[in-house]
Amino acid sequence: MQPWKTVSRKTILNHSKYLVVESHTIQLPDGRVLPDWPWVITPDFVNVVAITRDEQYLVFRQTKYGIEGTSLAPVGGYIEPGEDPLAAAQRELLEETGHEASDWISLGEYQVGGNRGIARAHLFLALGAQETAAPTADDLEDQQLLSLGRPRVEAALAAGEFKCLPWATAVALALLAKSGN
Repeated sequence: MQPWKTVSRKTILNHSKYLVVESHTIQLPDGRVLPDWPWVITPDFVNVVAITRDEQYLVFRQTKYGIEGTSLAPVGGYIEPGEDPLAAAQRELLEETGHEASDWISLGEYQVGGNRGIARAHLFLALGAQETAAPTADDLEDQQLLSLGRPRVEAALAAGEFKCLPWATAVALALLAKSGN
């Protein structure tokens, strides 16, 4: 299989550091050219499934503008320009929960939108988390930090309580990784 090629790109909306929309002209492997292919650029981000020394999963119950009702969510946030994804994950865990972890496992890096760009999600499992400071998060949403056992996290995942796909993916991959231990 041959990849698609970008022939040209033009910015059509430079809204902010959180959203840029481009129009691409792309060439398919069979030679066909498609003009005006929309491409969305948003910052790459991290999601962290943190597990404490006593095997409790740290998750938030929170609201988000784009999600109906409340949702469970792992730690997460944007990667700053030039920041290493693992460093961003460690920073977000400390800022949002006041915890640091002794063991970090990458759960992978994933493109959020296969045809339209969007962002790359960097997913991590943080083991041995312990509270070392007070949280200093400046998040806009209302959120409550919870400490849940594995059976409750598994049930929440199965019930669709992690309502955002990257969150559900991070939790599922973390549960799989922990099954291998």
